[in-house]
Parts: sequence; C-alpha cells; structure tokens
Amino acid sequence: MDLLTIYEQMGLSREVYSRGEAVLERLADRFRAIDQTAEANQAKVLLSMQKNRVGANHFAATTGYGYDDDGRERLEKVYAGVFHTEAALVRPQITCGTHALTVALSANLLPGDELLSPVGLPYDTLQEVIGIRPSPCSLAEYGVTYRQADLLPDGTFDYAAIRAAIHEKTRLITIQRSKGYATRPSFSVRQIGELIAFCKAVKPDVKIMVDNCYGEFVDLLEPSDIGADMTVGSLIKNPGGGLAPIGGYICGTRECVDRCAYRLSAPGLGQEVGANLGILPAFYQGFFLAPTVVAGALKGAIFAANLYEELGFRCIPAAAEPRNDIIQAVELGSEAAMRAFCSGIQAAAPVDSFAAPVPGDMPGYDSQVIMAAGTFVQGSSIELSADGPIRPPYAVYFQGGLTWQHAKLGILLSLQKMTDGGLAAL
Repeated sequence: MDLLTIYEQMGLSREVYSRGEAVLERLADRFRAIDQTAEANQAKVLLSMQKNRVGANHFAATTGYGYDDDGRERLEKVYAGVFHTEAALVRPQITCGTHALTVALSANLLPGDELLSPVGLPYDTLQEVIGIRPSPCSLAEYGVTYRQADLLPDGTFDYAAIRAAIHEKTRLITIQRSKGYATRPSFSVRQIGELIAFCKAVKPDVKIMVDNCYGEFVDLLEPSDIGADMTVGSLIKNPGGGLAPIGGYICGTRECVDRCAYRLSAPGLGQEVGANLGILPAFYQGFFLAPTVVAGALKGAIFAANLYEELGFRCIPAAAEPRNDIIQAVELGSEAAMRAFCSGIQAAAPVDSFAAPVPGDMPGYDSQVIMAAGTFVQGSSIELSADGPIRPPYAVYFQGGLTWQHAKLGILLSLQKMTDGGLAAL
C-alpha cells in the first residue's frame, strides 16, 4: 500500500497532498539549515552528558524525601552545562511552565519590589500570577507591584519607555520570548540579548528572567548565554523531547536558583529534597532527543506558514521570516475556521483522533479556548497540537510534532477540513 492510499484512508485528498508537495519543493535549503542547528545542539547536549559522566546508575528511582539522589543532581548539572549557567533546578515537582515561572518570580521578588515586563502584557496564565487579573496568592497580594512597557507598533522594544519604567524599586525584569496568544513577533536570542544589555546598563543590579517556553534549541544560543539571570521553561515543551511526562526547569545564577529551590520545597531544604519517582530515564532521554524533535517541529511551522500564506491567510511569523520559537500563528478570521483547523489536527493524532475539539473554559484564561491535542502526555505542546482563544482575530496557534512527518500530516489534514468546510480554496 503506497503513501497516498494510506493518506486517502485518513481523509486526505490528492489535491491537498499535491498542494503541500508543491510548497515543500522550495523549502529544502531552510530545512537543511534547521538540521545543521539540530546537529550542533545535539552535540552540545551529548557533550554535557559525557562531561558529567552520566551512567545507568543515574536512572534509579527514589521516593520519600529523595535525599542523596545522584541521578537528579546529575541531570541538573547536565542542564546547567547545556545552558552554560552556574546552577539548574529540574524537577517533576514543577507541574508546568506557569508553575516554573511562578517559582522563579516569587522566589526572587520581595514585598515592596516591582516587576517590569518590557515586552507588553504577559501570557494569559501569568497575568493572575502577577495580579494583573486579581487572584488569591498573586504577587500583588504579597506587595509586589507591576509595571510594563508596551511594544512599538512594529513589534520592537520601546527603549525610551523601558528606561522610564526602570527605577529604584525595579527588582526583576521578565522577558517572554514567545508570542503566547498574541500576534506580535517572537523574539530572537540576539534581540533578547540587546534588551538585557540595555536594562543592565540602566540598572546593573536588576535581575532578568526569560520565559524560554517554546524556544529551546531553536537557535545555537539560549538566553542564559547572553546575560539572563534565569532561563525558565517546561519539560512538556521543547526540552522534554516528548518523553518527559511532567516537569519544569530553571537555569541561572547560583543565587537565583538557590532561592527558587527554597521556594519550591522549603527554606533550609532547597535542592536536597524531591524524589524523582522513577521518571529520570524519560527526563534524560527526552533532553537527549530534544534537538531533533524541535527541528521537526520547526519544519512543521515553516511548512504551515508557507502553505497557508499562499492561500491568503496572515501568518505570524510570515512564511519567509526567521524562526525564534516553534509556534506558528495563523489568523483564520472566524470561529468556524478555528474549529475546522483544530479538527484536522485532532484527526491526525495517534491518541483521541476520534474526538471533536470544541471551545471551553480553561483555568487562567479570560476567553474560551479551543484545543486540539491527541498527545501521549496530556497538554504536551511539543507534540502535534493547535489551540487558540475564541476572540478576534481568531488566530490558531500550531506547534509541535514529535516527527516532521507527523507535523506535515497534521497541517495537511487541517487544510483538508478547511477546504471541506468551504473556509479555504486551493
């Protein structure tokens, strides 16, 4: 049975498949460059694992307090080696990316301090953490104030506004690398480095945290390479490689990471406690595979942009633009189109392919959200997934794919559902 016959059995027409193949013909050079970056990042991870003498004994499970967990401590040294930081906190007790960011912020801000976002409004779930939208136990409840400098209309940093916003109470600056549920550009490591240098020149003692979610291994450098005091992310996104079932990481200076460990566990305990519960093999192997998995996701994002932009849809980033994360936003213009797109992604899933995505209320969001994710790990957005808030401009955010081939099929089936519903014309 040939490929097209299998695809036809999955609901994909020859017309949509052919359209995709025509788009692919002009992407060979970009895909080659992605593979070169993946090879360099793969070598970087391998080197850190070898330097830190990772052995089979480091996969052993621990329970209870988790004292003397050499596998856990060795994994954190591997992360610190890859991110070129003094220390790292990599734990299954960190439940998600928002939790990792909350730990980092609450550990390094005290009552009377001010938090600054120089990149506009943070991602939806972080707004309640900060207290922009009131919530119990927010930073605002504990006396931390917040200020932001909005981006300029072209999506670049407003350096004059940032300078004016930094003052004696500015303790920590948070930079969100990825666009979140916005249609602004995601920032390159180079851009973030320039912003960090500017902020440090204005106030040398300010701490800078970068929300690195969706950005790991997209570039040869990470924000920690260019001055960030903390680089923070989720293991069910890029660095978990699709194998980590839970977890998050914080890489940074020893001072910042120590404080994060005290906040995660308890003052005086820090990194000494926290059993691994037998999931270290998935953490190690997922991190090892992550550069290749991220490369496949990047190819999928570029393919999606080129396919949909050619059909008249606005894509962020645009088809020819450089990539700074694995997320591809496509403005679809209506709720019906969002439903159709997401139903195609769901139809391509290995798990729950029969489910129909519908909008619903989600904790931390002020709009209903539609999500398509037939994933092996619940909510794992390094796996093939698409989601978005039901609000203008009705943009869907596509990301992931453990393999490039799976990402490609998901995109093609999304277009198939769009064309079947009369929402896109080939």
